[in-house]
Amino acid sequence: MTTFDPEVGAELPPLAIAPISRTSLALFAGASGDHNPIHIDLDVARSAGLGDVFAQGMLSMAYLGRLLTDLVPQQRLRSYRVRFAAITPVHARPTCTATVTSIDELNGERLATLGLEVVLDDGTVTLLGEAVVALD
Repeated sequence: MTTFDPEVGAELPPLAIAPISRTSLALFAGASGDHNPIHIDLDVARSAGLGDVFAQGMLSMAYLGRLLTDLVPQQRLRSYRVRFAAITPVHARPTCTATVTSIDELNGERLATLGLEVVLDDGTVTLLGEAVVALD
């Protein structure tokens, strides 16, 4: 892992995710314990007035977590929070992004605050969040 020493305003390398497949949704349901049928059963999704199933919100949060741990080791993550803003349809292509919003020192530790987003190809923002990571 390379040294992570960003400046305020820096846009960090995005993480582009492969299109969300039905297989991904089923595997994540098993891994997460989120077996809500609206994420994996087309008939249930249609009975709720939707055209198709959609991704679990926590799947997008997990992708953002991957973006963070690609930047810094997990033990340097100090906080991580998100707000779900829209659904991620099956076959959508999410991209996870992070922008450095501040760098501060607290108790002798340099901390970077990152603004986080998950955005679909059509521009829909599905997740907004913030993370604080310790710098080298």
